[in-house]
Amino acid sequence: MKIKSADFVISNSDVSKCPSRPLPEYAFIGRSNVGKSSLINMLTNRKSLAKTSGRPGKTQLINHFIINDNWYLVDLPGYGYARVSKSSKKKFQKFITNYFEQRKQLVLAFVLVDIRHDAQTIDLDFMEYLGVKEIPFGIIFTKADKLKPKAIERQVDAYCSQLLKTWEALPPYFITSSSKKIGQEDVLNFIEATNNEIEDLRNKSF
Repeated sequence: MKIKSADFVISNSDVSKCPSRPLPEYAFIGRSNVGKSSLINMLTNRKSLAKTSGRPGKTQLINHFIINDNWYLVDLPGYGYARVSKSSKKKFQKFITNYFEQRKQLVLAFVLVDIRHDAQTIDLDFMEYLGVKEIPFGIIFTKADKLKPKAIERQVDAYCSQLLKTWEALPPYFITSSSKKIGQEDVLNFIEATNNEIEDLRNKSF
């Protein structure tokens, strides 16, 4: 997929105010220091589409971006380690779960994981939540430039082994680096293929 346009649409904390156009939607979420904004900017070839910050927890709203005028990229607040109050975290959690449980346009959630670390309980718990709610998800391993190829392979194998302890099959997963643009084509091609499948199903239903 070639990104021809990527534009900000709206930020809010109320799922009912999200865009009404019936376009496929892909949500990006992960721990607050996982490099989500940098990944979004890398995927879209934009330097500052998503706001990056040295302080984890910068994203505090549901942010919609329209890509190529035919699908939405959704930047969601991170979970864990953000320097916000407990009351703010509860509010984030509520509108995040509202988004996942009410947003009909959502096709898939990308859960971002720092490839340098072993499987974290907070990430595994969130994936379990998505599974219970029957929300399709994929995993994006970030910061692959920080490890050598053999170490990347070991980390991914270990992570997959951990997942298979509770999951019957692995979700789609991608290895990325925002600084080196690793994985950009893989993620975008996956989204494009999924969008094509959705369009084919719609055409067959008419």
